[in-house]
Amino acid sequence: LPDASTPDTSVPDAGAAPAASASPWQQARVGDRVEYAFSANRGRPGGQRSAAPERDTAMAGHVVLEVVAVQAPWAWLTVTFTDDTGKPLAHPRLSQSRVLPMRLEATQPWKAEHRGQRSTEQTTAAGRTWDAQRYLHDSRPSDGPLQNRLYASQPGPLYLTHGLLDASTTLSGFGASGSQQLTLVSFRQGTDAAGTVPVLEKPWGPGTWYDVRQTISGTPSVRRVCLGAERGFLLRKELTAPSGDAPCTDFQEADATPLEEALLMAVSEAVSVPQQWPPVPAGTAPPRRETFTVGSHSVPAVVFETPLGEGAERRVQVATYAAEPWGAALSGLAEEARFSTLSDTIFRAPARGKRVAEDGAVLTGWGSWVKDGGK
Repeated sequence: LPDASTPDTSVPDAGAAPAASASPWQQARVGDRVEYAFSANRGRPGGQRSAAPERDTAMAGHVVLEVVAVQAPWAWLTVTFTDDTGKPLAHPRLSQSRVLPMRLEATQPWKAEHRGQRSTEQTTAAGRTWDAQRYLHDSRPSDGPLQNRLYASQPGPLYLTHGLLDASTTLSGFGASGSQQLTLVSFRQGTDAAGTVPVLEKPWGPGTWYDVRQTISGTPSVRRVCLGAERGFLLRKELTAPSGDAPCTDFQEADATPLEEALLMAVSEAVSVPQQWPPVPAGTAPPRRETFTVGSHSVPAVVFETPLGEGAERRVQVATYAAEPWGAALSGLAEEARFSTLSDTIFRAPARGKRVAEDGAVLTGWGSWVKDGGK
């Protein structure tokens, strides 16, 4: 039971250390491993029931993070979601094991801040008793979620996830209904073996970049998304007018997400979208199949057209998706881009004459900025 309680609006994560201090990541070893059980569910807004495809959804299983190679300054992890029997999940967002290169050093002191009320307790998880700190942040009075996080006071062998023992988020407000949870099942400490650096064919994201050409109100621009990871944090930074020589050299002011929160978000995103692929609403006209070209990549794709408006101001939305989001044609592309549209454009469609493109976004390139095993 909790034995102390103090209101705290912002408590730095004990697992996030400044760049100059020692970090358990510097002692990462091949075979270091943590396993969590996960569950998530979503209800229809307002608890409605109908025969429509938008029904209540739920999923559960296990997720394993494991260090498979260490080659300073990088540790290479695999992130694998399975069902409770260890078999691959059917949902495409979680069906494939993905690779995650993690920098062992921090270029700046990334910190996670736990909001809400802090208490201390002892708890048992994965066959061990832990001194722990619980952070309870209740935003339900303002239509926000209830967030409950339990961390080991000393992360020790759980350094991969900053010492996380249990995390749950319960949705509330604006018709939201559902929750997602991670619970520690097991951990293992590895050996001094070097391991084999995996190829970034199916990256979660870190170590890669991708470019999107956007047109807004007739004005084009290129947005580069750089994805990285350092000492247990996933980093995301967007650049405009990028150059191709050194695609992602600077993660200053990047958005930083603790690895454990990214796992919880991955589960939340999967249960929130249809298992079918592409995720188009019922009643959409049948798609046509095309080959979508991005540089030297020829991607089998499906194209959906959706009419918008009527009369003289008719428009049509043309959305292109990869036919196989984990297919070889997208090798090296970050997971978040695989499950977005390859192209999404609004056209003005006059009764006579050609369509005129208005606003849109198109994937124009991608690659890896971690080269030669991270050397």
